[in-house]
Amino acid sequence: MAFPYVSRIDTCQFAQYEVLYIAKYMTIFDLLFILAFLSAVAALMVAVYQAIRGRARQAGGILLRLVIAAAVYLGIVVLVSVSSPRRVLQRGEERCFDEWCYAVSKVSRVPSAADVSYTVALRLFSQAKRVPQRANDVEVYLVDSRDNRYEPAPAPSEPPFNVLLQPGESVTTTRVFRAPIDARDVGLVLEHGGSGPGRFIIGDDLSLLHKRTIVRLD
Repeated sequence: MAFPYVSRIDTCQFAQYEVLYIAKYMTIFDLLFILAFLSAVAALMVAVYQAIRGRARQAGGILLRLVIAAAVYLGIVVLVSVSSPRRVLQRGEERCFDEWCYAVSKVSRVPSAADVSYTVALRLFSQAKRVPQRANDVEVYLVDSRDNRYEPAPAPSEPPFNVLLQPGESVTTTRVFRAPIDARDVGLVLEHGGSGPGRFIIGDDLSLLHKRTIVRLD
């Protein structure tokens, strides 16, 4: 779950936008994570209070129950992640993180004696109606059937992934990758929000040990 960049809207518009955002994009598992997080904070505060009052036994009991609950929750996150199949997209198929979206619009594959060069054009676009937004923590790379990872070559002349998009705006950016000639089932992964709470949300594509969504290139 990644929140869009918001700029220069008045308080009333922002409140309306927040309500629409929650209704459209938040899942039951997002809400469960928020509830679990707030409950953990409250439990820690109670434990600290009990410790300050000299009630070490009560404080220890609260912390023990908190650790058990956290272990159970993380176990569920991992169990759902490892049992979920990888999502595979085709060229031109759109994928959105809230209202920030992308699609692989074109792929050029040029083999050589030692490796294969992939030139990938990605269309970045916004589905927002009122506010500009950007994605500040995007990672893009290729993976193969053995989960080997291949990073893109530097592209200083291309639009960055965190380019500010106006409502409804679309931008195309290109990246070049090189993979070994024997790499099979090569696909592109684009991650957004990897440093956020998605790591701990049940069923989220970025959750712990979850297989990343790929766009098939071969």
